Amino acid sequence: MKKALNLLGFDFGASSGRAMLGSLNDGKLTIEEVHRFSNDPVKLCGRFVWDIPRLFYEMKQALLKLSRSGLTVDAIGIDTWGVDFGLLDKNGHLLGLPVHYRDARTEGMPEKVRKIISDEELFSRTGIAFNSFNTLYQLYAMKDEGDPTLESASELLFMPDLLAYFLTREKGTEYTAASTSQLLNPYTRDWDRELMEKLGIPARIFGEVKLPGTARGTLLPEIAKECGVAEIPVIAVGGHDTASAVAAVPAREKDFAYISSGTWSLLGAEIEKPLCAEGVMKANYTNEGGVDGSIRLLKNIMGLWIIQECKREWDRRGAETSFGELVELSMQAPAFKAIIDVDDSGFLAPGDMPARIQAYCEKSGQAVPEGKGEISRVIYESLALKYRWAIERLEEDMLKKPIEALHIVGGGSKNALLNQFTAEAIRRPVIAGPDEGTIIGNLLVQAQALGAIGGMRALRQVVEDSFPTQTFLPETDGKAWDEAYSRYLQICGGARLL
Repeated sequence: MKKALNLLGFDFGASSGRAMLGSLNDGKLTIEEVHRFSNDPVKLCGRFVWDIPRLFYEMKQALLKLSRSGLTVDAIGIDTWGVDFGLLDKNGHLLGLPVHYRDARTEGMPEKVRKIISDEELFSRTGIAFNSFNTLYQLYAMKDEGDPTLESASELLFMPDLLAYFLTREKGTEYTAASTSQLLNPYTRDWDRELMEKLGIPARIFGEVKLPGTARGTLLPEIAKECGVAEIPVIAVGGHDTASAVAAVPAREKDFAYISSGTWSLLGAEIEKPLCAEGVMKANYTNEGGVDGSIRLLKNIMGLWIIQECKREWDRRGAETSFGELVELSMQAPAFKAIIDVDDSGFLAPGDMPARIQAYCEKSGQAVPEGKGEISRVIYESLALKYRWAIERLEEDMLKKPIEALHIVGGGSKNALLNQFTAEAIRRPVIAGPDEGTIIGNLLVQAQALGAIGGMRALRQVVEDSFPTQTFLPETDGKAWDEAYSRYLQICGGARLL
């Protein structure tokens, strides 16, 4: 490698956004935070919406901070979660504020769509799991309520594409973000326009799909001048944050599974071609795009959202506790007092999560956990048991071969207790780290686009050489976990669990 590259990655997460600077030098990447800001949805006129003007302002604040440092930035990349989008009119102006996926407008939409196209046909065409917040259901909700912006729209841009458009005024549709929409053919990597016609969704608003690594243009001259930086190239990275995170899995094993662990736990495996069979559909697995054109066969599991909401409620009551303290209290609590289905719909919305967990346990005839330690332990143990269930479905029903190890990347990889519980539950190695997987994948795809590193093996070698990992192995004979798993299958519906 001839020269060091300075790469700027923007990552928009469930509660915060940040700008991270990556320096790639002699095959190793170092990262540092440049700017962090909140990314909370705003309730406006009955809708949860992205506060997109403020977020764009914060992106410029990051550029201003870099200009003061005197560093030259070689490229910019942006990732967010999937499914959400903005609409542009014929003049390229934004039509309203993009709606957040946790908005209630999609309630009942899967049932309405099912009257037009069966689940079986929809899954065979798209390979995407039936989440009510998918882009398909968001657009159908707009059509169903006669939203005039849908008729006025000239182009749909997913959130990473939209933010890149604000920087460059160049439109584009990145593959990994588009793949979450439930409107893309996973075999051709192009839009299913026949499906759109059936549902009355205007096909004209969807642009050409391009793989990650595509240049998006350069920073607009007026933005560059305002922020005191050069007209920096903007690269389409793995715009879907999970795609970026999975790219940063430092795996050597041929047959491995991964979890991108954060607010959601995205558990899956990489495959070459989509699996759209009925068994995959019934297990509610999904086929999403990877940064190298591969397929991420994965399941969305509720993840750390539940413990985050518990902490938020306890803090609201004035009993503030750190996540580290919740882990310590969990270790002191009795094992397997109760088990919850972490994907139960009752845990999806914000609110008094401890009370909802207690109500679930009471309704299912279990002992009711009391206090922070017992409730937190129930969450962590239940997550580990759900991971076991999900891995068994991968091995037995889909891949038809054993998984050697589980890699965990993202913020949740720092939770040593959950990592150990997971190793005990699945009875195989758990390799944790790096915890900044999403931004690392974002930065290294930029480096690929600039020709600084080669394919996925080379990218993952940089990750392995640059960031430490920790391996967790089972420490017990597994009997107690096997018994708990039998209870889990009875309480949570076994193989019928979605």
